[in-house]
Amino acid sequence: MVSVIIVAAGNSSRMEGIKKQFLKIGGVPVVIRSVTKFQQIDEVCETIIVVGKEDIPYAEQLVQQYKLKNTVVTQGGDSRQQSVLSGLSCCNPKSDLVAIHDAARPFVQIEEIQQVIQIAKKYGAATLGAPVKDTIKIVEDGIIQFTPPRSSLYLTQTPQVFQMELYKKAVEKAQQNQWDFTDDCQLIEQYGFPVHIVTASYANIKITTPEDIVLAESFAKGEEQCE
Repeated sequence: MVSVIIVAAGNSSRMEGIKKQFLKIGGVPVVIRSVTKFQQIDEVCETIIVVGKEDIPYAEQLVQQYKLKNTVVTQGGDSRQQSVLSGLSCCNPKSDLVAIHDAARPFVQIEEIQQVIQIAKKYGAATLGAPVKDTIKIVEDGIIQFTPPRSSLYLTQTPQVFQMELYKKAVEKAQQNQWDFTDDCQLIEQYGFPVHIVTASYANIKITTPEDIVLAESFAKGEEQCE
């Protein structure tokens, strides 16, 4: 079984005051688009939506309005890692895997979710990602220091999926050592466990800035045409 944690507690500082997780794209809130993708996966047994304290009533209203099954809403923390831990505390203890997904990535493909779950089942830890298109430079004080080979660089996406016990052990060690990460793969890497990457579509964007909304609307229309 897979427990899914949807992280929707961000303050959307780059969205000019608009909470991206509740923004309507094609008439449907972004967070709902994300949740419904996972609800079509047979292995998923539950979904935990993590939001800010002030957003709990609205999120619960959306759960009822869209008739989301096996879905609960819980309060997030001051950081992404704390929000994930809040979601983790709500997970079914019998779940084999935990999948952590950004609410602001509503265009992840169902086939991609299934693939990353299967790889996590086999190896213990996996994430979606896409090869970078541009050349990346390492810069210090405005001066290029190094150009890493583009063939080895990926844009990390979500969901990131882990064996439940592995993730809990990594969290315990992180708390002991006061580690704090914005990426769950980084947590597992620091714990010393390899994370496999599954190549995903560039459509799995994270809606972060107002410019992303135009692209998101286009993707939403494309999904509607495929239904």
